[in-house]
Amino acid sequence: MVTIQTATEEDIPMLLAIYNDIIVNTTAVWHEEPHTLAMRQEWFALKIEQGFPVFTATEDGKVLGFSTIGPFRPWFGYRFTVENSVYVASDSRGKGIAKLLMPPLINTAKELNLHAIVSGIEATNAVSIALHEKFGFVEVAHFKEVGYKFNKWMDLKFLELILNEEDYKRI
Repeated sequence: MVTIQTATEEDIPMLLAIYNDIIVNTTAVWHEEPHTLAMRQEWFALKIEQGFPVFTATEDGKVLGFSTIGPFRPWFGYRFTVENSVYVASDSRGKGIAKLLMPPLINTAKELNLHAIVSGIEATNAVSIALHEKFGFVEVAHFKEVGYKFNKWMDLKFLELILNEEDYKRI
């Protein structure tokens, strides 16, 4: 049975393995070199410091995927908007894991009184786009050839979910 829980420091090596596989084999992350354990530990510590949880989908002690939110842009005016990330291990894709990892992100963003979640998705990643649309995200931008990986130019789509239309009225 797959359970969703908040990640711990003990999960970091498994998070790193998933992330590095995605770096090396997909266009979901536009890094080209695998990350080190120290880099992932620093990333995790920053998430904790910023107050943004990392969620894991686990089964029998194995992390199958993870998700998180983080700042969309570093300027003060963007403080009510976050960007989400959802990553699933290659041998667990197509099993509904990402679908389980989305609700905690959305619920956390609401609990933090955030207004919007933005997701940047490589334009040909139809699976990720469909996942986000299932949760109410809508495409708001399509940037042509803004990324380069695997010897090709890539387009980037931005999808957005407005959490509460009334939020701006109380600020």
